[in-house]
Amino acid sequence: MKANKHTQVKSKSQKWKDVRGKRCRPLITPSDLNSSPVVVRMVKEHQVAKKKKRLKKKAKPVSEPKLTPPKSECKKTHPQTNGSSSLSQDAEAEDVQDWKEYSQSILRNGMETSGDVEDIRMSRLEGEALHHCAQRDDRQNHAVLVLQKHQTLCFRGKCILTCLYGRVEVMGFTIEEGQKSYPLFSPASHCPLTIRAMETSHDVRDHRTDTSLILQEYLTPASRKKLLKKVTSTSSIILLEPMETPLTRFLSSFSHLGELFSPPASELMSAVLDTPLNGLGMIPLASNIEGLKISRSCKETLNSVVSACRGDIDGCAVVLVCGTKNVGKSTFIRNLINTALNHTAAVDYLEGDLGQTEFTPAGCLSLSTVTEPLLGPPFTHQNTPEHIIYFGQPSCESDMDRYLESLKSLFRQRPQSREMPIIINTMGWVKGFGLQLLVDIIRFLPVTHVVQLSHGGTTQCPALTPEYLRTAHGYQTHPPSQTALDEFTESHCPPRTYSHLSVQSEFQGVARQGTARHQRTNEHRELSLLAYLSQLQSPDPGPVRPLHSLTPYQVPYTAVALGVIHCEVAPTHALYAANASLVGLCCLAEKVASRGGPVLLSQAPVCPCVGFGVLRGIDTARGLYFLLTPVDPSTLRKVNCLLLGAISLPSCILTSQPGLEGETPYVTTDYSFDLSGAGKIRVFKGLMRPSQMGTQ
Repeated sequence: MKANKHTQVKSKSQKWKDVRGKRCRPLITPSDLNSSPVVVRMVKEHQVAKKKKRLKKKAKPVSEPKLTPPKSECKKTHPQTNGSSSLSQDAEAEDVQDWKEYSQSILRNGMETSGDVEDIRMSRLEGEALHHCAQRDDRQNHAVLVLQKHQTLCFRGKCILTCLYGRVEVMGFTIEEGQKSYPLFSPASHCPLTIRAMETSHDVRDHRTDTSLILQEYLTPASRKKLLKKVTSTSSIILLEPMETPLTRFLSSFSHLGELFSPPASELMSAVLDTPLNGLGMIPLASNIEGLKISRSCKETLNSVVSACRGDIDGCAVVLVCGTKNVGKSTFIRNLINTALNHTAAVDYLEGDLGQTEFTPAGCLSLSTVTEPLLGPPFTHQNTPEHIIYFGQPSCESDMDRYLESLKSLFRQRPQSREMPIIINTMGWVKGFGLQLLVDIIRFLPVTHVVQLSHGGTTQCPALTPEYLRTAHGYQTHPPSQTALDEFTESHCPPRTYSHLSVQSEFQGVARQGTARHQRTNEHRELSLLAYLSQLQSPDPGPVRPLHSLTPYQVPYTAVALGVIHCEVAPTHALYAANASLVGLCCLAEKVASRGGPVLLSQAPVCPCVGFGVLRGIDTARGLYFLLTPVDPSTLRKVNCLLLGAISLPSCILTSQPGLEGETPYVTTDYSFDLSGAGKIRVFKGLMRPSQMGTQ
């Protein structure tokens, strides 16, 4: 008996020789991954390796002494679906173990074994298999990829995905044949995205004929013939196209963000080069990069909550997600929304996390209706929710009463008759006053499910079960409490219970803030704000226009009120504080009355916000504000208030102003925070001393 050609095995010494050769390659930086000289060099190395392989094309018998394991250590062979056989050997025999690992690596590259389903789901498309399962058409600048059932592709970069045949899953969302194309974003700031082929059946169809007709539109006859050899009745075929948007062009115009969509330094050695996908802005990753890891408890909770979102309970599902910082709340919520969108047309989302917002710049509380899947981090899907309240700070500790009132005000905007599910995000502040705020939110809103994320087998705060809430003290509420269901429902019914679901996060780096570039929370906030400002760019392809080259709106002093909501500022210094700053464009219920000068607010209002703008200049002589904003002019007519908060413009906006001569406006190094009063004054409203805690 002779081994099949694809199961030919190198001797151990030759294998280690190849490994040493790979490690001796010169270092590659992220910017080199899409560089043509590097790709050419990798192509040449790959061609030399293939030429050497053809010289050894003659199959070797399995009975050859170097490849045959000792008889006493070899168990019965098990047939595989590809017609070959897999040996089950003793792990103590080193040479036999090498044979086993190599044979399994071959089976993982696009072939299905008769083993456990969990092993099949972990199969990663990488290495040599990418050359056989992907074909690129340079004329149309796209690639077609064939994925076998449960096979995955983990990558960095960005692309547009279209499912041509079968169905695939990305971040919980299923993309099927016949659906529209979807943009995928996998930047270095977050966990890499994974495309997974789902189980599908085309028994009633002639898959050869169908796929051949589909591929005619996208590939040349030679490429189509190669790819059809890999198609089975359970395969999925996807079309991958490069993507360039005003967002990506604007971000790449800043030097420190030029490598945002390339693998970070820790993944450079795992980047798979010389594939048909590299030239499209995608860089596949080897299987040692895990991608998104979902624990068993997370899967069970997702199934339970999605069942409730599908209507398995009376009324609409109101799901509150809580947990400490860096435990995966935002990722869980994106997966939950995407999975729910497989079964329902829309999902409502109430943002309660001021520091890590999903659809707006930081410092906002908002209520959104989500109809499209979230296939990237927050900065890739910035939009204007239906209702926004600009709180102005990344934390609510300075004014917790205004925080709670803002959340309740947003929830009142949601019609009581609305049947679609709503998901509520909360802050990572789960101790002290933060825990009390969570207790209040659960009591104020008609919550049906509380999903509590933790790590390490322990909870970082008490389990927020219905039993715990019967005796817990909130910041504004105390037991026994009357729930705010009375406030949001017509009938005054007794408080109903809710389901408490626990999720143990098991991904690498849980509860620790990322230390690599672009992975810190302040950098995430900066990316979200830059993404919002990218809406000022033209949607048409072309060079990026810096903000100082755009024409601003002229807003009279008398038309709007100005408020500083994050700290105490003397009225004579208010205009200095607001100049060259980000402001929230808000709508006060009452009219603004002015006697000719600027109108200044003495208190922070709870009022609707329609978007944001950059106050790029103030003309005190003519009494004008110069405002840059992407908000539509018809909406701007309703704005009568500008709110200045602690969310500042990214420094790159001010320091990267090309075409200027002399000193850069608004930028100085001649400043010392050591001077008394040089820093801003922080005011904490509502916080009591420990001696006062028991007086109320």
